[in-house]
Amino acid sequence: MVRRIEYRWVIIFACLVMILTSIPYILGYANSGTGWRFTGFVFGVEDGNSYIAKMLEGAFGNWLFRTPYTAYPQNGVLIFLPYILLGKLASQPGIHEQLVALFHLFRFTAGIFWIVMTYGFISLFIDNVGLRRLGTILAALGGGLGWILVILGKNQWLGSLPLDYYSPETFGFLEIFGLPHVALARALMFLVLIQYLLRVQKRESRDTDHLLGRVNWFPKTTSDWKYFGGVGLAGLLTSIAQPLTGIVVWMIIGIYLIFLLGRALWISDHQEGKQWPIFWFAFRDALWSGWLALPLVLYNVLFFQIDPFLKSWVAQSTIPSANPLHYLLAYGLLIPFAVIGVSKLMKRFPKSGWLLIGWVIVLPLIIYIPFSFQRRLIEGMWVALIILSLVNWDIPGQVNGIGNLKKSWYIYFGFLFPTTLFLLLGGCIVAVKPGLPVFRPTAEVDSFKYLAQHASKNDIVLTSYDTGNALPAWAPLRVVIGHGP
Repeated sequence: MVRRIEYRWVIIFACLVMILTSIPYILGYANSGTGWRFTGFVFGVEDGNSYIAKMLEGAFGNWLFRTPYTAYPQNGVLIFLPYILLGKLASQPGIHEQLVALFHLFRFTAGIFWIVMTYGFISLFIDNVGLRRLGTILAALGGGLGWILVILGKNQWLGSLPLDYYSPETFGFLEIFGLPHVALARALMFLVLIQYLLRVQKRESRDTDHLLGRVNWFPKTTSDWKYFGGVGLAGLLTSIAQPLTGIVVWMIIGIYLIFLLGRALWISDHQEGKQWPIFWFAFRDALWSGWLALPLVLYNVLFFQIDPFLKSWVAQSTIPSANPLHYLLAYGLLIPFAVIGVSKLMKRFPKSGWLLIGWVIVLPLIIYIPFSFQRRLIEGMWVALIILSLVNWDIPGQVNGIGNLKKSWYIYFGFLFPTTLFLLLGGCIVAVKPGLPVFRPTAEVDSFKYLAQHASKNDIVLTSYDTGNALPAWAPLRVVIGHGP
């Protein structure tokens, strides 16, 4: 369990990290002049403009998402709700500046929540406070060895950039650096898993065989009502923030239940005693974890299957997983320790530990299934590997200190941080040198504002791709093309 005094450190750390990630954006605004206007983004600018465009749709009365980056007719769908809701807090004049400020306020608060929930999830398996802190630092600021490829000039090794530089779900820093809806979804995913595993670990600490036949499938106690309501709401909010993360959290729990079922079948056949009670309780709690989110999931599945625009959008929006060697480069420093940590974790958590182990074993295979957004399925894996690695130095029951981790290991872990340093420095460099696409010419922005005032909402404007990406972030208009997806 996390002591109250621990939260003081993690909140201070979270605030410092989010202030650090804000420096490039502050520099960008400081360098906006008469000739250039800062877009509000220092990486992924094309996606950034699309987020502001979604917020602008909300500001002009929309509740359903309709992308402005096509002239194709749309019915609208209930996704990207956080941005649409934020947009309703802004109004003329200076609406673009308000929307960008709201975006970064969202980014800042979601990042803090992300770090706090990451600390809580790590604490389920790690006792030593020092190791919990180290794990949180690695989760927030750590990366892989992709920086070596950058130094060697191999930016397009095996056909893609290193995962550290473009895949937020592979690690985490990019989420808190500029993708608040993804950061919020991961934080909520960990909240669901924390609530779920706390129930499992409580039963893990006592014999539950006598409860077989008395599994209450509906809430009867106050603790049941609190759990089913709290975890159900967290699951719903996860799917609202990022539907794909909602899929990932139920996939993780589903993998865990399969491993629990296999364990129950194996032990029942080869040893005395039954293992079924813990499986049935875990199965019941899993069902209730998704009860509020299920209608939204079914809604999305149905609409993306029958709506002609959404079907076409999914067909074009492919986010494939990288070459397996890229993942080996990304996670290579931790994989040996994670493998060793499996047996130690199982000795301490013979039932709940299967969630982490099953997750790490199965998901690397799942991310290559034929699915348009397959790369997204690796969400949160980095934290699971960190826990499996740090458990090697954790001393059960020893709360203070850093277990038996020697200071010399900090040098080893230090190789996980250069990518973050490169990303921050890169953001600062583009923020102090006005130019496309991080900045837009003032004359162009003025023309966007003129169109916003004189054209009718949702009018179609013929532009180049580059201009078409920026225009909907300033004016509630549609373009023929302007966003990759």
